[in-house]
Amino acid sequence: MDQETITTFWNTHPCGDSLVDEIYAADYEEFFATYDAYRFRVEGHILRCLDAIDWEGKRVLEIGLGQGADAEQIIRRGGIWNGVDATEEAVNRTRMRLELRRLPYEQVTVADVNQLPGDLGLFDIVYSHGVLHHVPTIHQAQYQIHQHLRETGRLIVMLYARWSLNYVVAIGAVRRFGLLAAALGDRLGWTPPDVVAQHLKSARQYGWRSYLRNPTWTSRNTDGPSNPYSVVYDLKRVRKAFPSFTVEKSWREFMHAPPLPVHGLPGASFVGWHLWVDLRPLPDPVVPVPTTA
Repeated sequence: MDQETITTFWNTHPCGDSLVDEIYAADYEEFFATYDAYRFRVEGHILRCLDAIDWEGKRVLEIGLGQGADAEQIIRRGGIWNGVDATEEAVNRTRMRLELRRLPYEQVTVADVNQLPGDLGLFDIVYSHGVLHHVPTIHQAQYQIHQHLRETGRLIVMLYARWSLNYVVAIGAVRRFGLLAAALGDRLGWTPPDVVAQHLKSARQYGWRSYLRNPTWTSRNTDGPSNPYSVVYDLKRVRKAFPSFTVEKSWREFMHAPPLPVHGLPGASFVGWHLWVDLRPLPDPVVPVPTTA
């Protein structure tokens, strides 16, 4: 999976667009307000997690910006914020949000996490929510992040959790059987919802066996049926993927496993979909081994 394909997907499917109506040029402020209200109602734990971090006076780099919601919250909590995203769309939306709300920041720019600009400088905190599990060259990415962290810095990430109800049960079994049932229903004249129809189209295009096999199935069931790449993590995989860091602490959030009706129920700390990890840089980073074509 190449970075260009991933970037193209996120440029044409900006994170969060599906949650509210499309942006209209005349009313960005209403869009951002509506988006934030939805995001923090559905994923209220994000604000709680941000509150638990000492941002005051810290120089922060956020990797992957979405609609700029977390950037705003970090700035309001005293962080000296900088942001990068591989997509121009996310950078433009975040810059517009911050300027509309007259929030101070140092810089926001288009950049690949695998090749962070050298002039960014060093940071006290690198923060990335729901982004690095979409990066296939994670060894290169973590090395780049290490190069931009102070010795006493922290990397705080949210990654999709492998040992979660969503991955093991919903994605691993329920949705697979559901798609097979939908295929039978489609033959009998049933009109499937748009998302299911996209899955059916892709399964026929790539072949059922290939489509239902991991990692293809995982990728297509995290951020929509067109998503080209996603992986899931447990702490063993985190340590392997981030060899230049040591895990200080981790915790689970967000009970989420559609179509199972579990949203908001207890148990997120055990089988939640979001794995938050607080990492510290090691003195000697592990340099990634160059790949050959």
